[in-house]
Amino acid sequence: MKRFLQAAAFTLFIHSFAGWFYIAGNAVFHPQTLALPLTHFLSWPREDTAGIISFIISMVSFFVWNLIKDKK
Repeated sequence: MKRFLQAAAFTLFIHSFAGWFYIAGNAVFHPQTLALPLTHFLSWPREDTAGIISFIISMVSFFVWNLIKDKK
């Protein structure tokens, strides 16, 4: 079970960090789109909200991954 949680936390960290990195890059080159919805299917979340959520998830999952990873 520990290995599963460790792998899940690391995977969640990588993917949420990639999502934040995408939004951060988009904010640099297209800042006017931050107030737009992330997708045209839903009105929520907006791009800026999705970036904040992604960053928080990446921080928490990185913290969890460091807590449960095997010390060598």
